[in-house]
Amino acid sequence: MPQRSEFPKLASYILAGLALYCALKFSLVAPILMGLLVFELVRLASTISHLNRLAGDKARLVALVLIAATIVAILSIFAGGIYSVSAREVHSVPAMLKQLETINVSLRQDLPPWIVSRLPDNMEGWRIAINEWASGHIVELQGIGTQAGHVLAQILIAMVIGAMISLRLHPQPQAPLAAALQARCRCFSAAFRNIVFAQIRISALNTFFTVCYLSLLLPAFGYSLPLVKSLIAFTFFAGLLPVVGNLISNTAIVLVSLSVAPGVAASSLLYLVIIHKLEYFLNARIIGGRIAARAWELLLAMLVLEAIFGLQGVVAAPVFYAYLKDELKAARLI
Repeated sequence: MPQRSEFPKLASYILAGLALYCALKFSLVAPILMGLLVFELVRLASTISHLNRLAGDKARLVALVLIAATIVAILSIFAGGIYSVSAREVHSVPAMLKQLETINVSLRQDLPPWIVSRLPDNMEGWRIAINEWASGHIVELQGIGTQAGHVLAQILIAMVIGAMISLRLHPQPQAPLAAALQARCRCFSAAFRNIVFAQIRISALNTFFTVCYLSLLLPAFGYSLPLVKSLIAFTFFAGLLPVVGNLISNTAIVLVSLSVAPGVAASSLLYLVIIHKLEYFLNARIIGGRIAARAWELLLAMLVLEAIFGLQGVVAAPVFYAYLKDELKAARLI
């Protein structure tokens, strides 16, 4: 039976587990992670700027408020810029669809008959098939816009909360349970920092190679893909998901490449496979060095949480798994 002094710590573990479950159950993963991102960025900026050298708490508080407000504004402007770039590239979609008609004819000549028999005869057939699918999922499609606005509002509130929490200058003495809960929060924050900042480096590297391919290599051979800027932005954000992020972004690039020519799609697939094979060793070194976890461990965690909680389970899995592993190590259980 645990000693009385261990009850606050045990209760903090139960409450932490319940909080993580509720975050997944009630779709609060994105707001929580964005709030943590703002908190960690403010913390990093205050460390780099040597904020503790300022004389007086009031001066440090004012500086922290300015840093937090600047970070929230930059993240909001960055998100708005991504949306603006994507909106401007919508004009490329009709040209891409027109090119797909040629590709459709070529594919029907090259593919086996048993596959061709299952494909629409022309682009009008594709449009009809897409419209039929949309009609069967009209309720879900209508809910996407409402849900997106709801999530964006939650993310904005979470970013403000993260900024407010980062403004604390002097932690106050706390009761045993509050202190134990704060220890759980510190451990979770450290797991988030290790995973996200390492994954940002990996995603930035992956995006750099993608930019070289889409903006330099393909144009050098006389090919120009539509939606290049949107693909680059999508590659970066998808790359923030360990393991599966590259698969998602690669699929998008190959599909857009298919709208130009089957040969371009094949070369895109070959290039991306080669690049990611070379990146694999670097990824294992960066992520594995941070949380001492192999790729299969993260993949298994994402597979399990995706099966239970859907897409947000995939997003949450690396951070939640890293947190669980850190807590087990701290308790000397692994």
